[in-house]
Amino acid sequence: MITVEGLTKRYARTVAVDNISFQVQKGQIVGFLGPNGAGKTTTMRILTCFLPPSEGKATVAGFDVLEQPMEVKRRIGYLPETPPVYPEMEVSEYLSFVGKLKGLSGPNLARRVDEVSERCAVADVRHKLIGKLSKGYRQRVGLAQAIIHNPDVLILDEPTAGLDPKQINETRDLIKGLAGDHTIILSTHILPEVEQTCEQVIIISKGRLVATDSVHNLQNRARGAETVLVEVAPRDSAPFEQTVVQRKLEQVAGVSRVLLRDASPARAVFEVESLKDKFIRGDLARAVVESGWNLNELHTTAMSLEEIFLQLTGSEPAAAAAETPGEAQ
Repeated sequence: MITVEGLTKRYARTVAVDNISFQVQKGQIVGFLGPNGAGKTTTMRILTCFLPPSEGKATVAGFDVLEQPMEVKRRIGYLPETPPVYPEMEVSEYLSFVGKLKGLSGPNLARRVDEVSERCAVADVRHKLIGKLSKGYRQRVGLAQAIIHNPDVLILDEPTAGLDPKQINETRDLIKGLAGDHTIILSTHILPEVEQTCEQVIIISKGRLVATDSVHNLQNRARGAETVLVEVAPRDSAPFEQTVVQRKLEQVAGVSRVLLRDASPARAVFEVESLKDKFIRGDLARAVVESGWNLNELHTTAMSLEEIFLQLTGSEPAAAAAETPGEAQ
C-alpha cells in the first residue's frame, strides 16, 4: 500500500531524510517514531505530497507522490495534531463541506456523512456547533473528516494529544476499528500507545531508518538476554530467608544477575537476568521446587518500547519520540 525506496530530502547543507526505505502493507496500523529532528515530519509531508523528495521514490496505493500527487491526495486522509475544524459550523454541516471538497455529492455525500458520524461516535452531536464541543469530540470530528471519502491510507499525527484517559482509550479503540479498511500511519510521542495500537513500528533517527518490524520482534531482537520474574513462597507457611533464595537462583547456570524486587514474610519476587542467548526458565523452576519452596509465578518480561527506542536512537528519555508541530526536519 505504501512503498518508500531510497527516500532523501535535503535542505541546503542539511539532510533531513537520508536514504530510507520501508513498506506498509494494506490494512496495517504502523507507528512512526523518531526523536526531535529525526526526519519524521519531513517523511510524512513527502507522503502527503506537501514536499517533494530530493531523491528516491515513494508510492501510495500504487501512485507516485512526485509524478501523480493528485491521485495520491485522493487516496489519503490526514488528521494533523490540531484538527482542521471550523468552530462556527455544525458537525454535519462541516462534514458535508469536507465531503464536497473531496468530490462527494448528492445521496452518496449524505450517506457518507451518516456513516462516518456513526463510526466516529459523533452522531449524537451532529447538530451542535463544533466550537461548543469538548476536545475529545473535536478529535472525533477530525477523524470523521479524514475518512469521509473512504481513503485507502490514513495519516494521523498525535491523534490523542491533550485528551483525558477516557478519551484516549476511546480514540485508540476507534483507530483500531479503522484498521483493515484503511492503512494507518500513526505518529505519536506516547510510546505505550504504539504498543497497544500498532502492528508494526518504523523508527528513524538523524534522518536514517534504524528499525522497522513488529513490536514483538523488536522486543526479541533488542533484549538478546532473557529477563525472568520469579515469585517464591515457603511451603506450609514456614519462614524462609530471601537471601538464601537469592543465592540459590544466582547459582543456576546461565544466570548473570538476580535482583530482589518485592518481599514479605510470605513471598519474595526476584528479577533474574540471563547471559546472552541463555534460556533459564526451566532451570530456575527446578531450582525453586527442588529446594522445597513454592513457585507461585515465573514469566519473562519484555522490554518496553521506550527502552527499545532509547537503545536504537541513543535518545534521552525526556526527548524520546517527540517532534514539535511544524518541524521541518
